[in-house]
Amino acid sequence: MKNGSGNTNTKLILLHPYIQKQSSTTRLWLLAFVSFFTIIFLLTLLYTRDTIIPSKNTSVAAAVAAVVTSAAGVSPSPTTTTNSNLPTTTINALLHYASRSNDSFHMSYGEMKSISDVLRRCAPPCNLLVFGLTHETLLWKALNHNGRTVFVEENRYYAAYFEEIHPEIDVFDVQYTTKAHEAGELVAAAKEAAGNECRPVQNLLFSDCKLGLNDLPNHVYDVDWDVIFVDGPRGDANEGPGRMSSIFTAAVLARSKKGGSPKTHVFVHDYYRDVERLCGDEFLCRENLVESNELLAHYVLDKMDKNSTRFCSDRKKRSVSSLS
Repeated sequence: MKNGSGNTNTKLILLHPYIQKQSSTTRLWLLAFVSFFTIIFLLTLLYTRDTIIPSKNTSVAAAVAAVVTSAAGVSPSPTTTTNSNLPTTTINALLHYASRSNDSFHMSYGEMKSISDVLRRCAPPCNLLVFGLTHETLLWKALNHNGRTVFVEENRYYAAYFEEIHPEIDVFDVQYTTKAHEAGELVAAAKEAAGNECRPVQNLLFSDCKLGLNDLPNHVYDVDWDVIFVDGPRGDANEGPGRMSSIFTAAVLARSKKGGSPKTHVFVHDYYRDVERLCGDEFLCRENLVESNELLAHYVLDKMDKNSTRFCSDRKKRSVSSLS
């Protein structure tokens, strides 16, 4: 176009190909960035679902456990100190639904009832120590209503996660230094040192016995435990830690009580396995076995004199009833 002075005012716009190329490159990098984090998110979700997040059965157990406090007529506050027992109907309902779980590793009704019956008879406040976080963890907490329940877990990440989503649960992680295939050698060494570092009455916090757990919080060793349940750590593979240390520790804690009831009920799960039977015979002792089946053994141990150097006596073993 021409203006009044006859000068031409023409504007020329050039599109350099670099601009288009830069825009395409930016979009490609953005797409790659988003794709990378999408893949990471999906992998994390799958891994978390399979290894950490509890199954829907655990969620159901949590919901049932939440009803327990209202069924007993008390507030669900963790500071509640009233020593009231759960109604029998509530206990039976908990056992019924826990035993009907679709989880292939859950305990049977008979096994859970054996432990439940002991907790029901335990004078409140009852002290319960459990080795292992399992499908029944929330059940044990609920059944030991207004008692002290402490769990010991080998996987510190799972322990932290479980305590985060269930803050009412007391969980402590412990590092096991044993291997299941070493059971025979370790048990033999502990028997030889029963008069010294592996004696049956001692404060394990200062123990040098390889089978003794000495890295738990100090107060765990000061509690007079009424019931101890060994359901951990892993013991189904030779390279797993095995349950030698947890059974030995249970035996020493029961023999070393300073107050409370002189007797301690010790339950050992997966009793059909060689390690559980071997350590049960050597440290919990056949004379203290009151009932058992292939999956669960129930021992009742008396506290011992501080100068004792033998776990088992020469008394003839008592008759053992069968768990239904």
